[in-house]
Amino acid sequence: MTNALTVEEFWRECRAAVPGLPEETPEAWAFGATPEHADGLLALVLAGTKTATASSLWDYEHTGEPLPEVGLLNIILDGRGVPRALLETTAVDVIPFDEVPESHAFAEGEGDRSLSYWRDVHERYWREHSDSPRGFDPRMPVVCEQLRLLHRSEHTV
Repeated sequence: MTNALTVEEFWRECRAAVPGLPEETPEAWAFGATPEHADGLLALVLAGTKTATASSLWDYEHTGEPLPEVGLLNIILDGRGVPRALLETTAVDVIPFDEVPESHAFAEGEGDRSLSYWRDVHERYWREHSDSPRGFDPRMPVVCEQLRLLHRSEHTV
């Protein structure tokens, strides 16, 4: 039996735990393209290892979604769609893929945390899962976000 919260219940929990949060529930989403990927990246966030993420600017342009901004709040879901973490965006930079620094790759927390690993995984991801028909290019603009964990669900799932 699970004791998972809904997004709305999780947001109420967040507002009780973190003073000053707005009433409006932030967007809820999961990292990655598969439930397994979502769970793996969420585990890195919850462990404090993953403090950054990267997205394709071309995907934002294609979908019409607004770019993240400093102060943006996001509810992060696990692979089953259960809210597990509240993140705040603390910095946003748009950088060409081939100029993303080693420090950003390290902050993303994946694999061996090297820039070569980051480039390999992200190139493959954008070639296979990009929303934009432009897909991947070594000079493509990448939205690099720094993230801070504000709250984590303590409920069992």
